[in-house]
Amino acid sequence: MGSSMIAENLNDIKNQIHLAEEKAGAKKDSVRLCAVSKFHPAQDVIDAFEAGQILFGENRVQEANEKFTEINTTLSGRGEKSLPELHIIGTLQSNKVKKAVAISSCIQSVDRIELLEEIEKHCSSLGKQISVFFEIHTAEDSKSGYQDETELFKSLERCAKGDFPHIIPQGLMTMAPFVEEEAPIRKSFITLRKLRETVNEKYPSLPIKELSMGMSGDFKIAIEEGSTMVRIGTAIFGKRDYQ
Repeated sequence: MGSSMIAENLNDIKNQIHLAEEKAGAKKDSVRLCAVSKFHPAQDVIDAFEAGQILFGENRVQEANEKFTEINTTLSGRGEKSLPELHIIGTLQSNKVKKAVAISSCIQSVDRIELLEEIEKHCSSLGKQISVFFEIHTAEDSKSGYQDETELFKSLERCAKGDFPHIIPQGLMTMAPFVEEEAPIRKSFITLRKLRETVNEKYPSLPIKELSMGMSGDFKIAIEEGSTMVRIGTAIFGKRDYQ
């Protein structure tokens, strides 16, 4: 997709986000846009960055590493003083944590204590702090995320005790079901919002304020239900080339 079309799409999405914020009674620019660039070429990310988009999300660590190495090298060569921010948003295997920690500022898909332990180990060795979101299973057709609140609370308890000094627990993340009906989508987002309220009451020392929920097809509903970050790819970059 050409740079002018990406810039046009970005502008349109940002306008839609502002309208959704207004409808929800939220402060303007309170919802952050994460542009999901998986399966899109490095040039598309560069075009989006030059159009003013800062934050990007990638699902696969190997693809993200190769792509953003190229992107950062290109932009640095042009004299850019700032570079894109990268979040890992896909399911993360333990053997990919070392590289994920090295290339990103946030991992949005934490779904088990063992992953927190692995992230802490590699952050410690790098002398780096990283933000995390806890992925919550709120819909039947999503297989990823914490499915048991008890397991989530065990992870948060460890964070509250200070077991992971290099990890900043920043928010919760979910994916709504891929259905046409609005009711189950909204229910998924309400579930996450209410869980955040429970978490804030139970663990007031943890800075869990963010809700990463809403994608190209449902971000307006997500914002109405309290989302602070939407993850949008197709509406910005077009259909993905899975080849």
